[in-house]
Amino acid sequence: MADPAASSKTASPLSSSSLLGKLIVITRAVAQSSELCEQLSQRGAIPESLPLVSFSAPRDYAPLDAALGRWQEFDWIVFTSANVVQSVVSRSTSLGLELAGAAKRPHIAAVGPATKNEATKAGLRVDHVAQTHLGVALAQELASRLRGSIVFLPRSDRANPDLPAALKKLGVQLTEVVAYRTLPPSDLDRDRVKKVIGHQAHAAIFFSPSAVHNLADLIGKQALSELQNKITIAAVGPVTSAALSEYGVLRIVTAADTTTADVVAALESHFAASASGQKPLAGTKHG
Repeated sequence: MADPAASSKTASPLSSSSLLGKLIVITRAVAQSSELCEQLSQRGAIPESLPLVSFSAPRDYAPLDAALGRWQEFDWIVFTSANVVQSVVSRSTSLGLELAGAAKRPHIAAVGPATKNEATKAGLRVDHVAQTHLGVALAQELASRLRGSIVFLPRSDRANPDLPAALKKLGVQLTEVVAYRTLPPSDLDRDRVKKVIGHQAHAAIFFSPSAVHNLADLIGKQALSELQNKITIAAVGPVTSAALSEYGVLRIVTAADTTTADVVAALESHFAASASGQKPLAGTKHG
């Protein structure tokens, strides 16, 4: 007869996860979701990819190319997403520019750990990671160092305007350019979206306001608001949470941080509380 104690020692610590059997919809691009899918799968969850955003090149590369050509003239480079880093690095490679090996190295600020990791992979040394993972927090935290400096801010065409405004208040010489465009996905089946999110899923994770707005366009504002009565809605970051709130979605699981581990931990805490009969508090942070 097997020793129960021995069995408990060899059992996976993830086998009793509250995510076991839960279908979790991931609304970001497939290429960005591998780590999250892996961690969810390890906990017995069923990750379902349903990208609600897609990315495209700028309509005109000239402003970005000009800024990259002046790389060594900047005091600071501000990266607000991993997508921005990828776009900048990809374009610099196409132009034959070696950013990491520049003789004069600008300081680099990143909005969060995922953005920092992407920059580090490209050989760029990050000098500051925002403690609060918001673009405007970078301006607040680095105010004394940024004041009067020359700053390069590559961004999405649909990025929040708060950060440029905060930087200009510091008197920086700001070069803001579009590094990529954020678009609704062109190949999404509206019926599949309604079926998966509205009837099959246990939870859906939103990573950007664009994903929220695109879903509202697909299923309607009322249907998005009512979604919180059917499944668990998780938001990565306060800006995404605010976008959901605009549509009346108020019961939101918000991770304590923007890392994959924190997102998974937030969902685990939520479903564990539900399973134990506790009422999860709407809008609270987990992790």
